Amino acid sequence: MSNQYAIMRFAKYKGPEISRIEGHNERTKETYASNPDIDPTRTHLNFHLIEPTNRYRAEAERQIAAAKCRTRTDSVRLVETLITCSPEFFKGKGEKAIRAYFQHALDFLMEKQRPDTFVSAVVHLDEKTPHMHVTFVPLTQDGRLSAKDIIGNRKHLIAWQDAYWQHMVSKFPELQRGESASNTGRKHIPPQVFKQMVRLTKQSQRIEAALDSTNMFNAKSKAEEVKKLLARYIPAVEEMATQLKKYGVAFEEVEELQAENEQLARELDAAKRGSITEKLEHARLQQEYKQARAILDRIPPEILNQLRKESRAVQRDTPEDLRH
Repeated sequence: MSNQYAIMRFAKYKGPEISRIEGHNERTKETYASNPDIDPTRTHLNFHLIEPTNRYRAEAERQIAAAKCRTRTDSVRLVETLITCSPEFFKGKGEKAIRAYFQHALDFLMEKQRPDTFVSAVVHLDEKTPHMHVTFVPLTQDGRLSAKDIIGNRKHLIAWQDAYWQHMVSKFPELQRGESASNTGRKHIPPQVFKQMVRLTKQSQRIEAALDSTNMFNAKSKAEEVKKLLARYIPAVEEMATQLKKYGVAFEEVEELQAENEQLARELDAAKRGSITEKLEHARLQQEYKQARAILDRIPPEILNQLRKESRAVQRDTPEDLRH
């Protein structure tokens, strides 16, 4: 039987991105064409263990104001905890068993964090592996807004993981402790970043197809088409650059890592294999990003500069809640 790992990961959010997180967690869109992992025919199977009573950002601001905490633009207003397990663990389990797993995990979080600070806990069954998104406002027991004090540094995160595994294995003894991102020296890359890269790749393919099909007869109409595509593509490329930097994606040789991963699959333990697989994912992200950047090399610099200016002007003039 494959190893079954208990998985818990944290992410911190400060402002504009909170609306994106809410949109994903609460399935506020009617369609998710840009997210191939979501199966809309199964969305009705999703369920809440904590039902939100307000919009995420509004609830965070309400709690912060009630606690009389001062905030800055870079203050962390919301913490999200992703709870899941290796796919093998869920095989053959019905909704009752799945609900019991996530309720047990939520009980752990509510022992560690003030129960009144939780905003939502929603379980997704419409993606490949069941998982739960738990969001809470990082208010400490004495009423301070401090994600740093709650989640802590690398050492504190390891303690979180140890305590979580001990809690989960008390009810599910088949579980093993997942490898901490602290041990790999990298931040965990959330699934949204990989999905964002998929969207970027699709955009680049459309631009490349438009450029390749341009000739003397359709040059004017194709130029307009490319311009419209680039208006969305350029900020998306710049956002991806920020994400790669944030999560410490390093340049790696993909072929070399693939060979190393295959060798380790035959010889070494699962934890080390997981570490190399993570490096391989970083390398693929970096390679795909380089390919996305290469498309821009085909566009005259003066056009790129003008489009960048127009894109930034639109971002400045668009209300925060309508940007995503």
